[in-house]
Amino acid sequence: MTQPAISRFPVPPIDALPEDIRARLLAVQEKSGFVPNVFLVLAHRPDEFRAFFAYHDALMEKDGGLTKAEREMIVVATSAANQCQYCVIAHGAILRIRAKNPLIADQVAINYRKADITPRQKAMLDFAMKVALEANTVGDPDFAALASHGFSEGDIWDIAAIAAFFALSNRMANVTAMRPNDEFYLMGRLPKQA
Repeated sequence: MTQPAISRFPVPPIDALPEDIRARLLAVQEKSGFVPNVFLVLAHRPDEFRAFFAYHDALMEKDGGLTKAEREMIVVATSAANQCQYCVIAHGAILRIRAKNPLIADQVAINYRKADITPRQKAMLDFAMKVALEANTVGDPDFAALASHGFSEGDIWDIAAIAAFFALSNRMANVTAMRPNDEFYLMGRLPKQA
């Protein structure tokens, strides 16, 4: 059976990409054992690829008041609301690994309000969903609710920025018909074999 295309747009071969992008793809492949399709699909527009991943890394790889697992929770919950199959599958895998919990991504994607997460994390996701779906209604009461759970102003910015950035990502993934890599489906679900 032929594998479906990973994008509606042309996907350049890795060896035809600019050196910096090719090096990033090969580094990701070495670390994870495969190249996530988002890298291949977005490489169609090299300048936008660089800008996208620079902002992605600034949001998702930094230290701060949110754990890396919490950052992934935001992506999974808002991506599910935006019906982005690629981001739910890919970031669900990352969430399972970062949270060391094989159940969490499915719970957060389906209904985070019933997920096995803390009240603080539920408040974080309430705000992230508001940013993703109705940012025009965000106001002082939202900031007060987050502050009551110990979130700093910087944390609130991070929650909003992640939700907003992945709204862009969700829309581009849907427009391009970005296909999740098969590898993502099993990641973090079973303990690694020794």
